[in-house]
Amino acid sequence: MVRVRASHILVKTESEAKQIMQKLAAGDDFAKLAKMYSQCPSGNAGGDLGYFGKGQMVKPFETACFNAKAGDVVGPVKTQFGYHVIKVVDVKN
Repeated sequence: MVRVRASHILVKTESEAKQIMQKLAAGDDFAKLAKMYSQCPSGNAGGDLGYFGKGQMVKPFETACFNAKAGDVVGPVKTQFGYHVIKVVDVKN
């Protein structure tokens, strides 16, 4: 079973997520941004969600993670929780 390790930053608006994507593109540290901006409790751990398999996350989030490669940052991804900026840390087959 394929498993993905991902980190994310959860914010309320698409514009916030786009601003975070710009900061990341400019070289800002993902974990530091997660601690500053994420609305999810995982923000305290730099956004780290650990490893998960298919069926464990909401569909749009899962689709984004499983379509990315290790090292990719994707977003904004809209779910019922808000907008996510996602960093795929590792993929295990």
